[in-house]
Amino acid sequence: MNNKLTVSFGETLLKLAAASVLHGLKNGTPLPVKAEDYTKELQENGASFVTLKLNGELRGCIGTVEAWRSLVEDIAENAYNAAFRDPRFSPLTENELDGLELSISILTKPEPMTFTDEANLLEQIKPEIDGLVIEDKGKRGLFLPIVWEQLPEKRDFLAHLKLKAGFPSDYWSSTLKIYRFRADAVKQKENSIWSA
Repeated sequence: MNNKLTVSFGETLLKLAAASVLHGLKNGTPLPVKAEDYTKELQENGASFVTLKLNGELRGCIGTVEAWRSLVEDIAENAYNAAFRDPRFSPLTENELDGLELSISILTKPEPMTFTDEANLLEQIKPEIDGLVIEDKGKRGLFLPIVWEQLPEKRDFLAHLKLKAGFPSDYWSSTLKIYRFRADAVKQKENSIWSA
């Protein structure tokens, strides 16, 4: 995937996400963003996930699979949602900023995969490269490529994704849909990102 966005604008996007979290702490809303205030590449529609970790443990992760608004608006909204609206966690508090790490993943458009059975699907999956979306019977789950760090085996990766979607780990069905995407990620390098 072309990582020009994170190479050229990674710092800008991290500062934007941090600003939206800080704005949320003070005002209870995401940072208002005008796409036209940013460079042309960042005004284009983009899909992103924002992940927060506190002392190395997941503290919030929310994102968008399909690009439908400008990348900067998407990141500002997802940063706020990761901090305050992830249903797995209570809303972030100011005293958690110390030790809070921020990362952003910019997603390619998910492509449907074609497969005959689970063995055939597993043959096609590319570890450390593919992110996957699984869908069936009104349920859905998504793993970013970064999840390969915790689940490096294809079979484990797929089994845990099924569990995340609400299926048994050995679930299979003829109506199962799987989409593959790539993600370009950028992580904050120092804690000063949280100084307003």
